[in-house]
Amino acid sequence: MTKQVLVSVKGLQFIETEEAEVEAIELVTVGNYYSRENQKYVKYEESFEGTEGTAQNLVKIKPNVLEVCKKGVIDVHMVFEKEKKNISYYTTPFGTIQMGIATTKLDIKEEEDNIDIKVDYALEVNNEYVADCKLAMNISSKETIYTN
Repeated sequence: MTKQVLVSVKGLQFIETEEAEVEAIELVTVGNYYSRENQKYVKYEESFEGTEGTAQNLVKIKPNVLEVCKKGVIDVHMVFEKEKKNISYYTTPFGTIQMGIATTKLDIKEEEDNIDIKVDYALEVNNEYVADCKLAMNISSKETIYTN
């Protein structure tokens, strides 16, 4: 994998209400990739609708664990481990909430110039179930995109 990568992130939240809602986010951006001691790292910047400023994102990919750290206008450290629930605090310009992430599926496929990640998890806010969520992330060498 090259240092410069293309990062694609897709997220879906399935909120159970009388009129079942699906919220989707999608981001495609350029980032930096590096590997050290059996861990892979991807850094990229993200902006958020309705807020000024950005967040610096650091994605840590370990065997059977995915961590996403955001610092800036949004601060959070999310840990996805299959069959485990992790608690974090999600800080925005509007306040801080306690967030629970109960990961039900974590699939990480690595190839020479590509990493494909799929995560299913239940989201809780202040110990209350909010939604079932899906996260799909693809990290690929920038050169591979331009040569195919």
